[in-house]
Amino acid sequence: MKKQVLFISQTSLMLALLIVIQLMTRGMSQFITGPLVNMVLLVTVFTVSLAGGIVVALLSPFLAFLIGIGPAFIQIVLFVSLANTIFVTVAWLLANKFIDSKEIKEKIKTAIALLISAITKTTVLWIGLVQLALPYIPGLKPQQQVVIASSFSWPQLITALVGGALAWIVIPIVVKATKK
Repeated sequence: MKKQVLFISQTSLMLALLIVIQLMTRGMSQFITGPLVNMVLLVTVFTVSLAGGIVVALLSPFLAFLIGIGPAFIQIVLFVSLANTIFVTVAWLLANKFIDSKEIKEKIKTAIALLISAITKTTVLWIGLVQLALPYIPGLKPQQQVVIASSFSWPQLITALVGGALAWIVIPIVVKATKK
């Protein structure tokens, strides 16, 4: 019971932090908001749990949409939610399961996981959203498609990489602060 309460508390706190960051950076560049969002996603998955990271990754785009700070089209929100979930899952799996060498130090292992997860997230958004879904979203004008396509291409890689670098710095601090 205590573990469940702790999980719910930590996951809720991280979800709330992510929404507050999005509210505070509304209207700013995606190069400010994106790295902070990605950092919170990664800090959640590495300090709470894989399940906590997935919950925050899935819910945060929908909550942002509902309060008017996310993409204006629900179809885009679906792909952001999917990409975020893949992002945290790949990072966690690589850092905890697939890169299992005693010779690779923990920080290097985590850096590799963060790099590959950033590339994976960008690829999912580019192929899934930009190439497959975007042309079929009803109500989008050609100019809107161009703007959305440019936002969900290479900038996603930059924001995921910067968010990963920030998380790489923050995770040890959070882990140390939360140890009893």
